[in-house]
Amino acid sequence: MTFARVRALIVVGVLVILAVGFVGYALAKDTQRGTTVARTCPEGWPLVDLTLRPADQVKINVFNATDKPNLATSVANDFANRKFKVGKKGNDRKAVEGVAVLRYGPKAVGSAHLLKAYFLNEAEAEYNPARTDDIVDVVIGDSFRQLATTTEVNQALVELARPSLPPESCEAPKQP
Repeated sequence: MTFARVRALIVVGVLVILAVGFVGYALAKDTQRGTTVARTCPEGWPLVDLTLRPADQVKINVFNATDKPNLATSVANDFANRKFKVGKKGNDRKAVEGVAVLRYGPKAVGSAHLLKAYFLNEAEAEYNPARTDDIVDVVIGDSFRQLATTTEVNQALVELARPSLPPESCEAPKQP
């Protein structure tokens, strides 16, 4: 073996020993080992369900806040045809100027997010942290024309991305 080869083997050997030493040191002195970031929810803050459920698991009530007669029944039938669980139908006392208003509580945040896509992200959200049910109240407004098609809903969901936490709330743990 020539001197150049011996010198090259020595250099490579030293580099390997240094690399093993650095890796060993990094693993031994790792400060992140065993630590977890546990976020606790402040007392009194509601746990919010952000799960996007399929339509057949979403419960809604439909109310008409316009001058058009039987609009709530018509929209409720459209939602029922799309497999939503429709409860109450009727008129709302307060007029709504926009397309729609979605009223919901902590257990229905993910459901309201899905419903917003059916109004092409133009429905206004009214979150009530004191509400205990998992039903979304859909209040139809003056600017409402029709529900979105399946393709439009999918595109609107992409634009909306993931549901976000309302203020002063914590995400509920995922159920298996």
